Amino acid sequence: MTQKTHFAPAAAPHAATIVSTSEEAISAGETSIPTQGENMPAYHARPKEADGPLPIVIVVQEIFGVHEHIRDICRRLALEGYLAVAPELYFRQGDPNDYSDIPTLFSNLVSKVPDAQVLADLDHVASWAARNGGDPHRLLVTGFCWGGRISWLYAAHNPQLKAAVAWYGKLVGEKTLNSPKHPVDIATDLNAPVLGLYGGQDTGITLESVDTMRQALRAANAKAEIVVYPDAGHAFNADYRPSYHEESAKDGWQRMLAWFRQYGAKKS
Repeated sequence: MTQKTHFAPAAAPHAATIVSTSEEAISAGETSIPTQGENMPAYHARPKEADGPLPIVIVVQEIFGVHEHIRDICRRLALEGYLAVAPELYFRQGDPNDYSDIPTLFSNLVSKVPDAQVLADLDHVASWAARNGGDPHRLLVTGFCWGGRISWLYAAHNPQLKAAVAWYGKLVGEKTLNSPKHPVDIATDLNAPVLGLYGGQDTGITLESVDTMRQALRAANAKAEIVVYPDAGHAFNADYRPSYHEESAKDGWQRMLAWFRQYGAKKS
């Protein structure tokens, strides 16, 4: 099995643009979160110097699990003053590091993880964060790819959530027992403002599906915004992959931070 510190095998080839964040000003490491009778592994990061409870950001993994890129996202958020937690949401079904290609990873592992299980696990992550230096009244979520879709769903699931930012998460799709609803189906149920960040060159998430989602959000009068970066493809924030589009990634990151500040990161 690949070492925890590395990138997921199925995400190869890796690019030379990998961003690595120093841990000098933060505390980061592994933890275990009790959820539904089991202990879920997770990575967490927070600033070393904190004045009272911190705003919480749950970071929802890509299909590749909580590998080095997702850990670094947590460290970057810690530098911005957040308690960031990335739970291993596939832990009951298997280890994404055991797969070396995306189609097998998806069919043998990712497709077997029920949305309902994931959403309940995220509730337990929020509870853990509240008991470990986080402010439950400033609960936020962001996710990438698979986690982008989950971020939309979580915004409709948890009424305590203050804001969500979904990076290139699928919006429409086939309904299955494990995934009975997609973001387009829950536009009327959003409890929190959602910012969606998408790539205009994404071959898996068509601009047509983005438009369908925009129409659903408008019809629901939902507080949400979708930004499309015309020159970016899927996974444009994944600095360890050839899909990385630096300009779009940096703009998306600043938009995410601004969204969080606007809708819930500040002390009330």
